[in-house]
Amino acid sequence: MSQGIEFNRLMLDMRSMQMDAMSASKSTAAVPEMSGSSFSDMLGQAVNKVNDTQQASSQLANAFEIGKSGVDLTDVMVSSQKASVSFQALTQVRNKLVQAYQDIMQMPV
Repeated sequence: MSQGIEFNRLMLDMRSMQMDAMSASKSTAAVPEMSGSSFSDMLGQAVNKVNDTQQASSQLANAFEIGKSGVDLTDVMVSSQKASVSFQALTQVRNKLVQAYQDIMQMPV
């Protein structure tokens, strides 16, 4: 019975994140931000966010390993997967940036 409740909570969390992502994409598509932040600032913020996600995942895993009460294995696994997915996404962005740079450098002037 406990697993069913955990699964339901996980599904609710995933749906909530999906709704947040959908509303964020709609709001950014409708009204472009003119905050003046540069691409390097946005990339730096993304790297910092991925780092924070990985550190939070590591702390949660360490808390579970030492047997801290209130730390659930499902929370540890979800946090670990979030960190993994965010790192993979950042890696793909980096790969695309490197490829774009190489393409630009090979263009005839």
